[in-house]
Amino acid sequence: MSYEYEAQVKNRVKRMEGQLRGILKMMEEGKDCKSVITQLSAVRSAVDRTVGVIVSENLLECVRNAEGDDEKVNAMIQEAMNLVVKSR
Repeated sequence: MSYEYEAQVKNRVKRMEGQLRGILKMMEEGKDCKSVITQLSAVRSAVDRTVGVIVSENLLECVRNAEGDDEKVNAMIQEAMNLVVKSR
């Protein structure tokens, strides 16, 4: 099943990419570990939030397409929860 990601989600990932490049530069310049860890924590939070956005948007779409099939909806919710738990 393919999924079309919104521009906003793609932009989040691009920002994280930029943050990671900045962290690498900080490390190469020998910046203090507190600053590096602070930035890494920010990226981790951004990844967690992005996972949540993707899972929730996808889940909403799947529930809309389930057309009243409770078993299918429950399976999709369980799969979404497994994805969220696995990403942590």
